[in-house]
Amino acid sequence: MITFLGAIFALILGYIFYGKFIERFFGADDTIETPAVRLEDGVDFITMPTWKMFTIQFLNIAGLGPIFGAILGAMYGPIAYIWIVFGCIFMGASHDYFSGMLSIRNEGASLPEIVGKYLGPGIQNFIRVFTILLLLFVGVAFVTGPAGLLTDLTGGGLNWWLYGIFSYYLLATLLPINKIIGKIYPFFGISLLLMAVSIAGVLIYKGMNGSIVLNEISIEELKNLHVNPTQNILFPMMFIVISCGAISGFHSTQSPMMARCMKKESFGRPVFYGAMIAEGIVAIIWATAAMNFFGNAHELNSTIASGHNPAWIVNEICNTWLGKIGAVFAIIGVIACPITTGDTAFRSARLTIADIFNYKQKSIKSRLLISIPLFAVGFILSQLEFSTIWKYLGLSNQILSMVMLWTAAMYLAKEGKNHLYLSIPALFMTAICFTYLLVAPNKNGGLAINAQLGILLGILVAISIFIWFLISIKKKSIQKTTSNLTTYRE
Repeated sequence: MITFLGAIFALILGYIFYGKFIERFFGADDTIETPAVRLEDGVDFITMPTWKMFTIQFLNIAGLGPIFGAILGAMYGPIAYIWIVFGCIFMGASHDYFSGMLSIRNEGASLPEIVGKYLGPGIQNFIRVFTILLLLFVGVAFVTGPAGLLTDLTGGGLNWWLYGIFSYYLLATLLPINKIIGKIYPFFGISLLLMAVSIAGVLIYKGMNGSIVLNEISIEELKNLHVNPTQNILFPMMFIVISCGAISGFHSTQSPMMARCMKKESFGRPVFYGAMIAEGIVAIIWATAAMNFFGNAHELNSTIASGHNPAWIVNEICNTWLGKIGAVFAIIGVIACPITTGDTAFRSARLTIADIFNYKQKSIKSRLLISIPLFAVGFILSQLEFSTIWKYLGLSNQILSMVMLWTAAMYLAKEGKNHLYLSIPALFMTAICFTYLLVAPNKNGGLAINAQLGILLGILVAISIFIWFLISIKKKSIQKTTSNLTTYRE
């Protein structure tokens, strides 16, 4: 109980204190006119109330991420609490805040355009392709997953459910953001929060009456408890499995959507930083529920090893602990919420492509010209196996977070501010991503080399990139000084 409540309390304190520090450090200024006001177009640039933006942002970045990822992460044991809490406060929430605020300061630009401005055209072109592919995979993953579950529940044909969900996606992608997303998504976001709060309430009640004994962090438990530790080594695997809830690059593709709806820069802290903290709390709740519903991390491992997946676990916990209300929450959590994340992935892809070609999106015709080919590719990808799509998302997520952190660090360096608040997290995520590429099994996209060697090489690559970053800053500083001296002499 102490670990569970302490983790949630730490996240709340992180929002109050570190979130406020990050806001002041960035320099949020309500006297600066935001893109939502300056570029209002009635489609993508529309001002919204803070509470709506928070619930939409939370739903967009969350979906199944902090539920499924936390359940799979709980297989490693209570050590997952440390990554979720510290990762969320000092990395994930800062990552989300800077991705949103840099978009506001750059006319509501999508991620690749922000990356290009601060890291150069070479990385920008790579991220343009990479981001669109990631958004397509996220959108398709959140079509095929719910479509498969709906087919099982109703006995209908899979393709008919795919057609239906894709049709809805097209509407949500084309219509102004305040029509479907602005009206319906706040309620789904609130439902996702209510589901987590209800599960937390049961955990506290059962913990207090002694019907369950919540697992605590201890010296003995600070190790890898995964059923297959040789293939699922703690570093870097756990840091890839638990992305949503700690840090996720996908969020940086979603933040610009709300950046185009923000009336004042001071709203950025509750919307961007706050939504990520809320997601961290949801991840803590579901990691705790998964570990304790079955008894401990060892029993959770046995349950999953026997063939049960996270969707089954969510359904089992909700139905057992919450009864009929839990069944409704399970449907919302496992079917509706993924769908609402998938359609915003496609919307973000439309906006990203429009930004690349500087193609205005006010008319329905211009939106259709991008959306129709996008959905055609998405439908083709939906014919792939769900597991094939899903296994590439974790690493892609964290590669994108790594790039966004380096982008924010470069922004701080150019502004003459201490970049270490973002460059240290960037260094850490770089080590995670490169180590994973080296040691992960071939079937998961890795090279499967010796773990100790892979960790050493991954850390060396990360340090090399950090040194390159410092050299780049110094060169830019010298160039700026030289330019200022030339201007002064003239």
